[in-house]
Amino acid sequence: MYKEKPALIILTGPTSVGKTELSIRLAKEINGEIISADSMQVYKGMDIGTAKITEEEKQGVPHHLLDCFEPDETFNVSVFQKMAQKAIEEIHARGAVPILTGGTAFYIQALLYGIDFTEENHDDSYRNSLYELGETEEGKIELYKRLKNYDPEYAQTVHYNNLKRVVRALEYRHYTGRNFSEYNELQRKRKAQYRFCYFVLNDDRAHLYDRINRRVDIMMKDGLESEVHALLEKGYTPDLVSMQGVGYKEMLAYFDGKESLADAIDTIKKNTRHFAKRQLTWFRKEEDVIWINKQDFDYDNSKILDYIYSYTKAIGIEKE
Repeated sequence: MYKEKPALIILTGPTSVGKTELSIRLAKEINGEIISADSMQVYKGMDIGTAKITEEEKQGVPHHLLDCFEPDETFNVSVFQKMAQKAIEEIHARGAVPILTGGTAFYIQALLYGIDFTEENHDDSYRNSLYELGETEEGKIELYKRLKNYDPEYAQTVHYNNLKRVVRALEYRHYTGRNFSEYNELQRKRKAQYRFCYFVLNDDRAHLYDRINRRVDIMMKDGLESEVHALLEKGYTPDLVSMQGVGYKEMLAYFDGKESLADAIDTIKKNTRHFAKRQLTWFRKEEDVIWINKQDFDYDNSKILDYIYSYTKAIGIEKE
């Protein structure tokens, strides 16, 4: 029965919207533990560019799925799914409340609906040919054009530089004749594995973009350039999935002499704004979300939390 499923709070939203501060207050008020749903914060040594929460900022709240892998180790949605499921079980066993927070929407969907990522037994030659084409910038652009032609809806949610997701969508189309957006729609109709409340924190565009620009300036002040240089010194190569994250790939272009530092910073800001736009596009397609527009609550987290509790009591979670 529905009531027998474990309870889960999801607090997500676009990058830089203010999820971290709100999630800490929420966790402290309901005996919660936080599970990161961020595809980049899982990597060790990548702290500044991912805006990873510091020990001081955690305020003693337990966090999971942070600093679990080296930058050259494999981490994907399937690995996340297994690790997050295990963390939820352990948190419930301690009598605490799991709070899933972060902005990787596909990961949240995969956990919530238990999407099966078992690989089908296809010949790898087609996939390999796509990856070979994507080894150059021109090739990545060509692959993205194909995706936009076949499946413009899904293309809206993915950056052309995210080769893994572009290839996955093209491969799915090749073998099934269907668009990947259709696959996602089918997965959304699956039964959720949890009793959940799914909150999306949002802000008006001007405020959000200003926060993004200021965050990038803070990252540079905190030493993003030195962080990327240290990763390169350790032998982590630019072709790694981890090094293609926003903030890292732009600094790599600077180190390669392709952009000035000022231009690289501007590109980080621009790409982060585009990323936030894609995140919101995805969240708007989800049927079960509860939108929290910060301006409607006068940017007061106490008012926002009261609103959250008005929903979570339906799944047995109230402020202590």
